[in-house]
Amino acid sequence: MRQRVAIGSNPERNRAHNRRVVLEVIRLQGHLGRTEIARRAHLTPQAVSNIVEELLDEGLLIELGRLRSGRGQPPIQFAVNPDGPLTAGVEIAADHMVTVLVDLSGGLRAQSRITLEQTGPDVIPGLVSEQVTQLLATLGDRPSRLLGIGVVMPGPFEIEGMSSVGPATLPGWTGVDVAAVFAKATNEHVVVENDATAASVGERLYGAGRQMGHFCYLYFGIGLGLGVVQDGRPMRGAFGNAGEIGHIGLVPRKGKAHAGPAGALERFVSVFALREHLALAGIYAANVEDIQRLHDEGSKPLLEWIGIAADYLAPTVLMLENIFDPEAIIFGGGLPDSVLDAVIASLNPLPVSVATRRQRSSDRVLRGQTGLLTAALGAAALPLLETVSPHLSTAAGAAS
Repeated sequence: MRQRVAIGSNPERNRAHNRRVVLEVIRLQGHLGRTEIARRAHLTPQAVSNIVEELLDEGLLIELGRLRSGRGQPPIQFAVNPDGPLTAGVEIAADHMVTVLVDLSGGLRAQSRITLEQTGPDVIPGLVSEQVTQLLATLGDRPSRLLGIGVVMPGPFEIEGMSSVGPATLPGWTGVDVAAVFAKATNEHVVVENDATAASVGERLYGAGRQMGHFCYLYFGIGLGLGVVQDGRPMRGAFGNAGEIGHIGLVPRKGKAHAGPAGALERFVSVFALREHLALAGIYAANVEDIQRLHDEGSKPLLEWIGIAADYLAPTVLMLENIFDPEAIIFGGGLPDSVLDAVIASLNPLPVSVATRRQRSSDRVLRGQTGLLTAALGAAALPLLETVSPHLSTAAGAAS
C-alpha cells in the first residue's frame, strides 16, 4: 500500500507546516535530494532549499553527500539526524511506569520500567523527571537536547464518576492541569494523551500500522482502550476521550452480558480481568513474564480466559468494523505476543461485517509489532509529531 504523506503549501504563513511536511517526507523515505523532496511534498524547489538549510542548521537533518545510483551527477541526499534532538515518552499505568528516549528517526535510545506503589500527582511528576534524567545520563557525552516529553495515562479525562474510578485508572488526577504539572517538574515542553490513542500513534509510526491510513487499535492495559486512526490521524474526540471502549457493555457471542458497570467490557477483557480470573484459581500473575510462563505451561485458567476474551472481542470486532470501516484491527499492549496470538486465533470464525471483502490485503485482526513499549513509544512520538509529522498532529494538552 502506498504511504500517505502530507502535502505542503507555499504561502509563508504555512511555513511551520511546510517544515513538518519536509521532515515527514524525508523520514518516510530514509534519504532524499532536494528535487525529490519538492516533488513529493508539492513545494517549490526554492521553498525546499530554504527549509532544508534551516533544518540542517537546527540539527534536525544531516547531509549524506551524493549517493550514486545511475548516470549523471547524483543529487545531494539528506536524512533525518539520528544524533539530533531526542524525545522522551512516559507511560503511566495503574501499577507501573515505562520511560523511553527516542531519536528523530524513531530509534529507541534508552528505556526503563519501574513498579509504582503510588500514582498520585504529588509523586508521579517527580518520578518522571527522575527517570528521564537517569536515562539521559546513560547516553554519556551524547547531546541531550529534548524536543519535549510525551506523557500518556489511562482515560477518561475529567469525567465525574468515570475518571479516577476503578482498577484501571489513576486516582487523584481529577481537576489537575496534567501537562502543566509535568512541565513544571521537568522544565520541558510536555504533551499529554490517553494511553490507547498514544499506542495507536506508536503502532502507526513504528509497527503494523505503518502502511495503513485507517485502523483500529485495541490496547490491552490494566483496562481496555481503543485508538482509532483515520486518514493517518488519531481520532481524539472533542475532549480527548474518544476510544473509551472498555466502559461499553457488550453481549458476548456465548451467554448473556452482565448489566451495569460490572458488565463493562474491560471487566472481562483486560490485564486486570485476566489477573482476576487467574486469582480465582489461586494463581498470582504479577507481570507479563508470569503470564508468558503460564501460557508456556498450558495453564487451564489462562486458556479459559482466552476463550472468554474472544467471546467478548468477536462482537467488538464486528462493531468496530461496521462503524469505522478500518483496513484492519490491531491488538496490542500489555500482554505477551503468544497470548495475543491465541486470543486472535480464538476469534474465528468472525461474524460477517463490512470488512468481509475478497480483496483484503491483510487479515481482519492483526497483532501489533511494537510490543510492550507501544504506549511509551507513542508518547515519545507526541512532541515529535509537532515537529515532524503534520499528518499525525495531535492537540491533546500541552504545556511548556
